[in-house]
Amino acid sequence: MPNIAPLAQDLAPALQHKLDRKTKPVGSLGRLEALALQLGMIQQRLDPQIVNPAVLVFAADHGLARAGVSPFPPEVTPQMVHNFLAGGAAINVLCRANGLALKVVNAGVNAEFAPHPLLIDVAVARGTQNSLEGPAMTPEQADLAVQHGAEIVRHFAALGTTVLALGEMGIGNTSAASLLMARLTGTPLASCTGRGTGHDDAGLARKLAILQQVLARHADAKDAMAALAAFGGFEIAMMAGAYLQGAVSRMLLVVDGFIATAALLVASKLNPAVLDYCVFAHCSGEQGHRRLLQYLGGEPLLDLGLRLGEGSGAATAFPLVRAAAAILNEMASFESAGVSDRDA
Repeated sequence: MPNIAPLAQDLAPALQHKLDRKTKPVGSLGRLEALALQLGMIQQRLDPQIVNPAVLVFAADHGLARAGVSPFPPEVTPQMVHNFLAGGAAINVLCRANGLALKVVNAGVNAEFAPHPLLIDVAVARGTQNSLEGPAMTPEQADLAVQHGAEIVRHFAALGTTVLALGEMGIGNTSAASLLMARLTGTPLASCTGRGTGHDDAGLARKLAILQQVLARHADAKDAMAALAAFGGFEIAMMAGAYLQGAVSRMLLVVDGFIATAALLVASKLNPAVLDYCVFAHCSGEQGHRRLLQYLGGEPLLDLGLRLGEGSGAATAFPLVRAAAAILNEMASFESAGVSDRDA
């Protein structure tokens, strides 16, 4: 696994002093100040920069989707990829609104796509296998997907990207995320499993019954990579690799909703230091997400009831990151503004 440096604390006193001398009561900008401090520590500079911020949306199909864990058919995954490429999805709108570059990663969709400027086509296979019947991925496929995610982020690091958000699309991927959460945190499966794309009560009960079978079938898949291979998600595996490489590249990683956080859970089991580089954009409406945030020690910036995925929550929270940097870089100090502070 990559060697991620824990955040060096050397610059923290100088960053805190700079924040405290801004023309405001100490701590009065709350979470924005904590975010500014984190951004400065990640970049190891008193004037952290937002350069080429980007959202990567990883898309893949799940063999388990054919078992009835989602009210939507698997065909929606490639249809939504085409919608992303055409610029019509929520994440496209939010990226345009907030000045974010967008790339769509075919991690393993059951379709072929023509070359497109927004598309990164690194599919490991055309969807995972049905985890009711066997492992969703082979160990080799899981390793390859993690490597692909890291390689994509290395490319963005070479472009100078300092802030990266990851999103996903894949019918059935809330099921994979629930299974990973249950296995890797020890949380009861029922507490990890929500309505996904919109199950009614009967659909949710059916989904939970299927997932209980899957969890029991793969009782020996206990560590992070074994669980990842068993329960699947080429997109989840690539996101895990992307998080790890993003931390190596000293990026601020903006974490989206339930599936994105499940991918971070996998990454954190491989290297806990990745969490130092993460900010949690929001708490989604998917019931397992709040518990997973608590497990990881994450405090979300927003709580808007979002449950779309795609990186939509991360893109919505991005202006707060920009605001945090602007406070450090543009706000006057008591000295520069000639304003008396409370001790004058």
